[in-house]
Amino acid sequence: MIIHVVQRGETLWQIANRYGVSISQIVDANKLPDPNRLLIGLSLVIPVAARQHTVRARETLWQIAQRYGVSVGAIVQANQISDPSRIYPGLVLYIPARVHTVQPGESLRQIAQRYGTTVQEIIRTNQIQNPDLIYPGMALTIPFPKQVIDVNAYTINIGEEGARNVREVGDHLTYASPFAYIMRTDGGLDAINDTPIIQASLAERVVPMMSITNFTYRDPGSRLAHTILSSSELQNRLLTNIVNTMRNKGYRGLNVDFENIYPADRELYNQFLQRAVDRLHQEGYFVSTALAPKTSSEQKGLLYEAHDYAAHGRIVDFVILMTYEWGYRLGPPQSISPLNQIKRVLDYAVTVIPRNKIFMGFQLYARDWLLPHVQGQEAETFDMQEAVRRAVQHGAVIQYDRTTQSPFYRYVDEQGRTHEVWFEDARSAQAKFDAVKDYGLRGISYWVIGYPFPQNWILLEDNFRIRKLS
Repeated sequence: MIIHVVQRGETLWQIANRYGVSISQIVDANKLPDPNRLLIGLSLVIPVAARQHTVRARETLWQIAQRYGVSVGAIVQANQISDPSRIYPGLVLYIPARVHTVQPGESLRQIAQRYGTTVQEIIRTNQIQNPDLIYPGMALTIPFPKQVIDVNAYTINIGEEGARNVREVGDHLTYASPFAYIMRTDGGLDAINDTPIIQASLAERVVPMMSITNFTYRDPGSRLAHTILSSSELQNRLLTNIVNTMRNKGYRGLNVDFENIYPADRELYNQFLQRAVDRLHQEGYFVSTALAPKTSSEQKGLLYEAHDYAAHGRIVDFVILMTYEWGYRLGPPQSISPLNQIKRVLDYAVTVIPRNKIFMGFQLYARDWLLPHVQGQEAETFDMQEAVRRAVQHGAVIQYDRTTQSPFYRYVDEQGRTHEVWFEDARSAQAKFDAVKDYGLRGISYWVIGYPFPQNWILLEDNFRIRKLS
């Protein structure tokens, strides 16, 4: 895929002609709310079998060619580079797709093996209707090499609505986690209507992962966590209830999201996780945790101190880093998932947690703040498509913050009030996917599905192969 940023005066017809695709292909890939009104700064996913690469410091053409599985000569020719030794950081290169001419007697399976891809990837890339009807001389576009990752998504919608959310994006998921069972002071669990979600997950070959937590919208849950973590009897009762629920409902694993734990309960929390792993592994279940975004082991604050990265990395099967919410709904306007801050968290995390146990968090919602911001005034939360619709409605110019790798814009509403909106687009999604590759992480965890963001899913599939339930 190519990402194109709309410039002043450009039309969809011009953009489509430039890349050799149809207008309808661009409209469909991006689900444009109004194809006749393009915003300056709007990023568009262009569905072509090519990639863009921004040269980094000390990077060579040979390294870039190896990354994408193409030849140096192909990159040189596609970009009309006169001196391959003089590429520079920030230079954007066009990476052409590989093309294979089918030979007599060749099968798609043989071609896929030759290039280290899959038959399904070749079929999808070339829109092949009947795999048995390939013929000698047929030119096939070969997909770029893709890292295999796990993808989790939480859903806060329960019942049939949550099931519909899973069905909409199930092709792109490894795990789905209804949020959440809330534990009680007696070790019991407040049930949720998750059966339709579990059924939808299994139908989509997605692993249903039970989520438990200690907090609610009204209660931070610190006292509740302390009560449970201070009593082995209550913990055993809680774990029995968890196992019974998982067995009855069809869950395959557990995600523990305990937040706002008293710093003094840090070691008690570690001990509970070890007890949970010992119990659930015997039953054939995996255990994961959700972790606040820390940048050091000494980070202070109720959100952070009891989350022991090194212990979690040692004890549980994998961790989900909640790398979002810098742009908090009650705080001042800013990027919700700033990549510079995410990388600070990852830089620390990979020193104490195995990379193949780390999921990077990715938020799927946008926020709209009133200006000037008043402390405690709540921002409006909505989906990326609504962010684009509002920008179109008010004729906003979309800007892109290079430090956080996040788009934003301002507009004035009908009452004369100024708003600032931060959201995600194709550029910011691609930057996050590149970080997952660069750090060699296990995967991505979305908070939360139910917020439409079509660019994300098409780019996710273009960048990765998603591990599915066998």
